[in-house]
Amino acid sequence: MTVKVIVTDMDGTFLDDAKQYDRDRFMAQFQQLQARDIEFVVASGNQYYQLISFFPELKEQISFVAENGALVFDHGEQIFHGELTRHESQIVIGELLKDKQLNFVACGLKSAYVSQHAPDEFVALMSKHYHRLQRISDYHEIDDVLFKFSLNLPDSDIPGLIDKLHVSLDGIMKPVTSGFGFVDLIIPGLHKANGISRLLKRWSVSPQECVAIGDSGNDAEMLKLVKYSFAMGNAAESIKTISTFSTDDNNHQGALNVIQAVLDKTAPF
Repeated sequence: MTVKVIVTDMDGTFLDDAKQYDRDRFMAQFQQLQARDIEFVVASGNQYYQLISFFPELKEQISFVAENGALVFDHGEQIFHGELTRHESQIVIGELLKDKQLNFVACGLKSAYVSQHAPDEFVALMSKHYHRLQRISDYHEIDDVLFKFSLNLPDSDIPGLIDKLHVSLDGIMKPVTSGFGFVDLIIPGLHKANGISRLLKRWSVSPQECVAIGDSGNDAEMLKLVKYSFAMGNAAESIKTISTFSTDDNNHQGALNVIQAVLDKTAPF
């Protein structure tokens, strides 16, 4: 079956550890993808405004499933955004504020928001993932559509936090890991696969005609969705287990190598 869509995660997948990719190689590949009417989709937990910074000249020629599926753009057109009710967002904020050591970003349609009391190093880290990031005095006073929260903490603290939030925020938000110490709280069901499915429906494309490439827990649903699922060489073991195929690690252009295999029609294509 012909491949019609290629979906890739960014951090730990399309990007190397220095947050770079071989632009010349990808641009040559992208021209071939366009010539064959193969769609290229970026699916990431990161903010849309951060993601387009990696593809400034292509931002309206490719599609984005941003914020782990809470915000979807089809060739520059916003086609979907998730939304917590104000009551739900207040519950989440209240729960996160109970832990005085926990720093977090509230992610919205207009911007992302971080406490003015958050450590500078945390703000510097999050600003790499959220190019629109405002310091605020009170999370409860945010005037925006909120659809995700992002936390960063030591890997050793993550399992305990996830267990706790699974209980306290049950039915409102679901915690997912995205690697590198990041935990995202997403609206249940609004994962990457949900956003990808919205694009596929618009394009009348089957998941059987799709490739997906990922490395972390927040990629699980999209890897289960498609026929051609690829785990990066550096992927979490749980991701390798659910993926049908594997590729090289993110420092050896694993994602670009998959794209090349599609173009060359080499195994498994």
